[in-house]
Amino acid sequence: MITDPQGTVLALFAAFCRVGGCFMLLPGFSSARLSVQIRLLLAVAISMGVLPILWDTIYPRASSGTIANYLTLIVFETLTGAVIGLIARYYVLGLQFAGTVLTMMMGFNAPPTPDVLEDTAENQLTNLLSFAGLLVLFMLDFHHVVLRALIESYNVMPLGAGFNPQSALITLTDTLSQTFMIMLRLASPFILYGLVFNVSVGLINKLAPQIPIYFVSLPFIIMGGLFLLYFGLSSLLEIFAAGFIPVFRGE
Repeated sequence: MITDPQGTVLALFAAFCRVGGCFMLLPGFSSARLSVQIRLLLAVAISMGVLPILWDTIYPRASSGTIANYLTLIVFETLTGAVIGLIARYYVLGLQFAGTVLTMMMGFNAPPTPDVLEDTAENQLTNLLSFAGLLVLFMLDFHHVVLRALIESYNVMPLGAGFNPQSALITLTDTLSQTFMIMLRLASPFILYGLVFNVSVGLINKLAPQIPIYFVSLPFIIMGGLFLLYFGLSSLLEIFAAGFIPVFRGE
């Protein structure tokens, strides 16, 4: 039996602010293809599941204090959840960056098509890589890692302790740095392939300037890049999936 309905509702909404802020930016759950109602109900359901586990942590601080303190608490909790969601989102966006570099180096400059996940236009190979990478993360239960991080965040960033912008910016900067290095590793074979191929084609063009080298070489660079992607896609996705947990936990 609930002895303090008002305090229970305040504690539930405090938990929802952190969970909802995370799911608002979490890859897959924040997709434009997922309706707002589903995202809202999912965040509420997870908040209701998290609240009993963290009742002794959330309830005393959420049910006491003035209205101004509770409004400040709402803002700080939402920002804390948003930072956790941004860490995962930056990592998935890094795969789109690697896909863009990959398509540029192999000369696959087809007209962009609507993105599978967002309301933007992307290259077909970039769409394929980003969707495949997110699918692999879901198959490996990356959302369980995020939920565990949300629960453990109450030990590192307790409810009502405020929001540290400097610490959040350092965390996001480190995430971007680690993500960039991993994505550079993923795209490096295609960067080397594109550089070697274009240098070779440039030398051939110097030896025979009368040949329309661009039209002759374009099918070969695309075909070679697609073969390289075919044989290296499994390793690319394996490295991408293996790097998620170290980047998300800041290891």
